[in-house]
Amino acid sequence: MIQHGFDALEHLPVIITLWCSVQRSKRKIHMKDFFRKSKHGWHCTDLFNKPTYCCVCQQHILQGAFCDCCGVCADETCLRRADRSLVCKEIMAPSQADGTLEHRWVRGNVPLCSVCVVCKEQCGNQPKLCDFRCVWCQTMVHDDCKASLSDGEQCELGEFRSLIIPPHYLHHVNKLRRRHPDEYSKLASACGSSWTPVLVLANTRSGNNMGEALLGEFRTILNPVQVFDLSELPPSKALQLCTLLPPGSVRVLVCGGDGTVGWVLDAIDTMKLKGQDQFIPRVMILPLGTGNDLSNSLGWGSGYAGEIPVEQVLRNVLEAEVVKMDRWKVQVASKGLYFRKPKVLSMNNYFSVGPDALMALNFHTHREKTPSFFSSRIINKAVYFMYGTKDCLVQECKDLDKRIELELDGERVALPSLEGIIVCNIGYWGGGCRLWEGMGDEPYPPTLDDGLLEVVGVFGSFHCAQIQVKMANPVRLGQAHTVRLVLKTSRMPMQVDGEPWAQGPCTITITHKTQAFMLYHSAEQTDDDDESSTSEAESSAPHDSPKPAGPSSARA
Repeated sequence: MIQHGFDALEHLPVIITLWCSVQRSKRKIHMKDFFRKSKHGWHCTDLFNKPTYCCVCQQHILQGAFCDCCGVCADETCLRRADRSLVCKEIMAPSQADGTLEHRWVRGNVPLCSVCVVCKEQCGNQPKLCDFRCVWCQTMVHDDCKASLSDGEQCELGEFRSLIIPPHYLHHVNKLRRRHPDEYSKLASACGSSWTPVLVLANTRSGNNMGEALLGEFRTILNPVQVFDLSELPPSKALQLCTLLPPGSVRVLVCGGDGTVGWVLDAIDTMKLKGQDQFIPRVMILPLGTGNDLSNSLGWGSGYAGEIPVEQVLRNVLEAEVVKMDRWKVQVASKGLYFRKPKVLSMNNYFSVGPDALMALNFHTHREKTPSFFSSRIINKAVYFMYGTKDCLVQECKDLDKRIELELDGERVALPSLEGIIVCNIGYWGGGCRLWEGMGDEPYPPTLDDGLLEVVGVFGSFHCAQIQVKMANPVRLGQAHTVRLVLKTSRMPMQVDGEPWAQGPCTITITHKTQAFMLYHSAEQTDDDDESSTSEAESSAPHDSPKPAGPSSARA
């Protein structure tokens, strides 16, 4: 009898653990359903990163939930009361009788180092729930100073008023009987002549998984209706908001890698096919991926890791210049499959066949198997290096010149003993390398809108590595408006903008597709070239072009 009692005690910890696991699972499902039905954008956290107080019971809390739209915080026991009694940021609401917007105050948990708009002293420095913040204009005010604000004071949406879609604008749009661009322009006149609303599209799976945190920060400053998670809503649906805004006024901030940018640009092309050309937005990039060559070419850097606040990102949106960028159609017709439609892809950055495509294919294959392992940009580049080192020894792509034919604008090009061919549309390749410029002996680097492709060859993975550290140049094969490659035998790795595949005998034709409106950042250097070389290239450029390149006619 005693022995049975001891056996039961031995199994007690296991039973308790299983019971806790079941209860935790039930709680998680219950909370997920609660968050889905709530009007707040609740997020649970096990530890707040600063002293935080519950907006209901006003007690200090270490864990609980917060709304990334309005900033309301609550512990788990007060969560339902907070959801019922505290109103979130409304995406659509009528304005006051005079057409203005009231402040929408939330008490407590104001950002650190905040300053009161009345007395200019620091806010939020007392160990309790205190002081107020307007969720639209981000104005801070002390509890005691709030009474000093005049009753008729308007909320002017703060520093980023020209980027925010006011809730009363959407309210008026919803009331319109005739949905016509002229009507939107009339409504927009109340928002100011410089109103250029921005839509934020973030891929939460890009790069080092910063997308989700960025979405919350942008929702805090902007109207939540402007911020989209591409893992939940495709860009084709998110961009339909552009058709409710004045034509030509919208800017789109894409937070992700080059693949995400291409996805968004394809959705913009779909808008053109629907006859919505007048609503086409201008696209800016916040690079979260691994390569980010397009972002580098447009002046936005090789990767974002939170080094600048989202407020500065939005200021960059305001200051950016509009440029045109060529987009290309890549048509792959497999040999012998005459009754099957050729595969058609869109290209913004580059097409390649050879060792760099092989590295991308190996990386992509292993990332599909274990995606959680590839969540760090450093790990991703280390894996790329490992596959490149392996290919230096194996040389899977050797004798490419015997297996492939190259035509530039209809003229056959004699190939040396190569292992790879790269067809570039932009200045950067391979995670930050200026491929066509090589060691800097080209006075006029390629432009984004010249209608020309730059074609180079490489001798192998080791040659690619030498090019990236500026110890060697690629083989320049020429420039062309149309590029045609014929793979005669065997299978070869290929890629378009980092999307790799293994391809059998085929004919690849690259032709001009369209042009996209992009936003270019000219205020900072994105590479380590000499300042003298940069200033020389800029002085050679026409005054109406902000791109770091000279006219294409000068290279003919």
